[in-house]
Amino acid sequence: MIELPEGSWWDWDVYSWSPGELRLAAGHDLGYHHGLELVLTDPLYVRCPASFQDPAFREPTPEERRLVERQCGEQPGVLLAFEADGGGPEPVSGLIAAGGLEVRVGTVLRYRTESAGSTAPPPR
Repeated sequence: MIELPEGSWWDWDVYSWSPGELRLAAGHDLGYHHGLELVLTDPLYVRCPASFQDPAFREPTPEERRLVERQCGEQPGVLLAFEADGGGPEPVSGLIAAGGLEVRVGTVLRYRTESAGSTAPPPR
């Protein structure tokens, strides 16, 4: 199970997704910036809403483990499971299998800065 650093990580979204990397971003208001990223390398299986609030990360169930092993043909390096508020009447379940996980803390602007003409670099 993942342990997050101290902070206000209420709002979450899929910040970017490419074949080799999935980034989930979190903060107290994602309109202008975020302060936390979960960088999942080599994503193998992803069941995750595009945006969600207040996730409760938990250990994957045996059924979830079997599902991922059937779908991927192997046990992943990381298996992340959570329940969250997806905006509907019932909580949504998330399940992400990936090769690795890095937790990054630092401010990432979500708008273009006038001085640099681009967004700030990702946190390190």
